[in-house]
Amino acid sequence: MQPDDKKIAISFDAAWGNEDTQKLIDILSAYGVRSTFFVVGDWAEKYPESVKSLHEAGHEVMSHSSHHDHFSMMSAEQIAADLREANRKISASTGVEPSLFRCPYGEYDDHVIQTVKSLGMTAIQWSVDSLDWKGIDADEISRRVLKRVEPGSIVLFHNAAEHTPEALPGILEELQRQGYTIVPVSELLLEGNTRIDHAGRQLPAESI
Repeated sequence: MQPDDKKIAISFDAAWGNEDTQKLIDILSAYGVRSTFFVVGDWAEKYPESVKSLHEAGHEVMSHSSHHDHFSMMSAEQIAADLREANRKISASTGVEPSLFRCPYGEYDDHVIQTVKSLGMTAIQWSVDSLDWKGIDADEISRRVLKRVEPGSIVLFHNAAEHTPEALPGILEELQRQGYTIVPVSELLLEGNTRIDHAGRQLPAESI
C-alpha cells in the first residue's frame, strides 16, 4: 500500500464468546467487506466451525496468541512456543498458517516484536479503538470510529462485544460513502523495510 491510499482495515479480536461471529460474517458479506479476525488458539480449538466459516467467507484468520497471556512477561522461548501452538490450532481449521499476530492486551516490547519476526510473522496493533468491549452503545461506537478513521487506519472491534453488530452496518456504510476501501490487514501493510513506532504504527524504516 502507498501511504496516501484511501484504504483502511477493519479487524476483530476473538478470545472468548462466539454468539455473534456468524452475524458479523453476514454483515461484512452484505457490504462486500473482507476483514481480519485475530483469534486466540484456545478459541479456534473450541469453535473450529466458526474459524472455518470465517476463512471460507474470505476473511483473514490470524493469531491472537494461544491463551491470551501477557507476552511482555514471557521469555522468547515461551512466546515462540505459544505462537507455534496457536498457529497449529488455527491452521487446523483454515489450512493456512497465520502470518500476522496481535499481542494480547496490546502489550508488546522490543523482545516480543523481535521474537514474532524471528518466526516469520508480523506483529499488528491498531490505530482506532472502538472500545466496543466496554459495553458502550452502538451510537458511541460509531462516533468513536468515524471521528478517528483516516487513510491507513486499522480499526479494532471484538467479535463478542454487545453492541458491535448493531453499530457495524452504519459504520461500513459511512466509510464507503466517504470513499474508503476496506481491506484485510495484510493488504494494508507497507512493503519493504519497515519499523513499528511507540504507538504500534508501521512506518517506513527510514522515517523518523
